[in-house]
Amino acid sequence: MSQIPVAKPVLDEQEVEAVRRVILSGWVTQGPEVAAFEEEFADFVGAKHACAVSNCTTALHLALKAVGVEAGDEVITVSHTFIATANAIRYCGAVPVFVDIEKDGYNIDPDLIEAAITPRTKAIICVHQLGMPCDLRRVVTIAARHSIPVIEDAACATGSEILWKGRWEKIGKPHGDIACFSFHPRKVVTTGDGGMLTTANPEYDRKFRLWRQHGMSVTDAVRHGSKQVIFESYPELGYNYRMTDMQAAVGREQLKRLPAIIARRREIASRYAEELRGAAAAALPIEPSWARSNWQSYCLRLSQDLDQREVMQELLDLGVSTRRGIMNIHLEDAYSEPGSHRVATGLRQSVLAQLHSIILPLFAQMTENDLTAVARAVQDCVSASKLAIGQVG
Repeated sequence: MSQIPVAKPVLDEQEVEAVRRVILSGWVTQGPEVAAFEEEFADFVGAKHACAVSNCTTALHLALKAVGVEAGDEVITVSHTFIATANAIRYCGAVPVFVDIEKDGYNIDPDLIEAAITPRTKAIICVHQLGMPCDLRRVVTIAARHSIPVIEDAACATGSEILWKGRWEKIGKPHGDIACFSFHPRKVVTTGDGGMLTTANPEYDRKFRLWRQHGMSVTDAVRHGSKQVIFESYPELGYNYRMTDMQAAVGREQLKRLPAIIARRREIASRYAEELRGAAAAALPIEPSWARSNWQSYCLRLSQDLDQREVMQELLDLGVSTRRGIMNIHLEDAYSEPGSHRVATGLRQSVLAQLHSIILPLFAQMTENDLTAVARAVQDCVSASKLAIGQVG
């Protein structure tokens, strides 16, 4: 029996040829392809500036550094996210302050943010979890009231949209101060690995470009293209957070595919909703009227009567791969040390989501047979419960 994977990147000869072109050009690290990818990505999301880096974790680190987060500061975010979100905060010597997620979804609960703010709060990181936009309007409004920068962890949200002042706009315009993206193979767009920062602030963009290349005062492109001898300097501490031209060449091809990829993923999500609406003991994800997800992942909330691991194993035995619900950082050993984080609210919804959610296969190449097989397997595995499917609650 062939196994249906959770995710599969869309890659073919177009990406192979793009990498071949770069290799034969002789310029394989950060260079003209990276610059072109940045320009095209900025245009796609509607941002004034886009800066490519090695991955989304480094993007988050630079974003926090740019808004002035330092040792001893606090940054409000969620525990219910990949560990990189909080790790980037700790790289700055700051403390992650965790608040709970919404009861009917997987994103930060805006009602809990204000109570978590203290004089030490220097930023808010809101996560667009699983590709579903969070309630940015409310987050940004609260942050503005307290003059706190907002960083969007948009690792999963390339191509997702939000209704903003009556217009549909892409996540990454950005609507906060800085948005950070991932191009890991699990994401809708991949460069193997890689990340991007978008912002409307030219000073932030200048800092990103300085810091990503060891703090070097002159870029390789400027130095190599100069008719005069140039000696670079290093005015401040920087990092090796560069993207290669090989990765960027792949990213440029991926951007061309993106509208079609997202359209297909939305079709699959719609089909799942139709096929699973009559299943028992599971709740479908909710897409708010003001959001359009790229459907990076399709996450079901199981009834608490069902054992998550048993359901996942049964599905695996039926040829369907799944993943457990999103992790909670505060439950990991790396965050067991006193002072490694602060919990500002109860995290009941976050814990329930991790324990009772499963992520189903969703990728653009899924066939009708794949969709039918997954839907039937889920129906079979959750049929023991008498609870009817509904919305998460």
